[in-house]
Amino acid sequence: MNLEEEQINQLRELGIRLIDQHEAKILIPAKKQESGFWFGGGNIVQESNGRILICGRYRNAGDSTTGTGAGERGLEFSIFAAKNTKEDFHKILSFSKQDLAHSSEIVSIEGGCLLQDLQNHKVELFISTEKKIAYPKSLINFQKTGTGVWTVDLLHGTKADSIDLSTIQTIAASGKGNTLHIKDPVAFHSSNGNTELLYCNHPFSWSSSNTGLARRKENENTFEQLSDSILARGNSWDVACSRITERLPIPKIGSFADIPDLSLYFYDGAECLRSLDQNPHAAKRPRGYSCEELGGLAWGWDNEFPNIKPISTEFPLFISPHATGCSRYVSSIFLQNEDLFATWQQAQPDGSQPLVMNQLNKSEVHRILSA
Repeated sequence: MNLEEEQINQLRELGIRLIDQHEAKILIPAKKQESGFWFGGGNIVQESNGRILICGRYRNAGDSTTGTGAGERGLEFSIFAAKNTKEDFHKILSFSKQDLAHSSEIVSIEGGCLLQDLQNHKVELFISTEKKIAYPKSLINFQKTGTGVWTVDLLHGTKADSIDLSTIQTIAASGKGNTLHIKDPVAFHSSNGNTELLYCNHPFSWSSSNTGLARRKENENTFEQLSDSILARGNSWDVACSRITERLPIPKIGSFADIPDLSLYFYDGAECLRSLDQNPHAAKRPRGYSCEELGGLAWGWDNEFPNIKPISTEFPLFISPHATGCSRYVSSIFLQNEDLFATWQQAQPDGSQPLVMNQLNKSEVHRILSA
């Protein structure tokens, strides 16, 4: 079963209206208003009492391709809270590299996400870090001085304010060259009670970025790795990178009321991992590259997950009007009042990437999905 073209267009419009580059408002600024500084790579959660949580990591300038001597890089993971989206968000918890160093020294803090476990009355924090550990012996000559290997850790607490560092454990790692680095977790509960864990993986050669999948079955404690790539990289703007950052279930309204459950997926893409020179006589466009990715959309039937189909095939859908055009790490949520709220990292004229936000009210969502 496939969607009608009109329904695909509705999903596309919903994404474009939500990740509106000109309506975006800065929510959490970077530490400095300079290239290489940003805040993001996290997600949004609304608690049962209505409080909204936003998490992410502060990143300062630095280049992982040459080693950590080039800058501090990911230095703090923080959680912010507010009663509603019209109020200022205030930091309620943060973790440093030293805090997260449970098994080895931390080189850099990467992306993470919060997941509410209402059945067990706890909140889980999935967080990725670059640990100061060695490459496999067969690849050791490719490891640059001062760099490490990315893995995903899991912590939990009774609520977000009290996530317990003593609970930290590594739950996703790879010793294989083609998927050596694992980062940027995106976790959600499926209808059958399983926990699905999406993550970005890079090979030792840093030549691509893909979305892998691991699963924790209901009432189990460990994750089983299922796939290295659930969203194939495309042929044009996303040929080098295809990193899912959010799954958004579509409500049963309008054109989507009488069809099976489906979800919209936001993903980051790039034409290359390093910035390419452009022909001065050709049409110029943002091409995206590592740390400056562009944004796209995909969709899939929930009962066929992880079968996901891209919507943005020839060109990206989300490009900042500033600097490199970077627009990435989208997170979105339907709030309790049925408004649709989103955050993402957006390149600014000064080159920094603060976390920005936009919100569509319930009536506008209904208009788009009922057109």
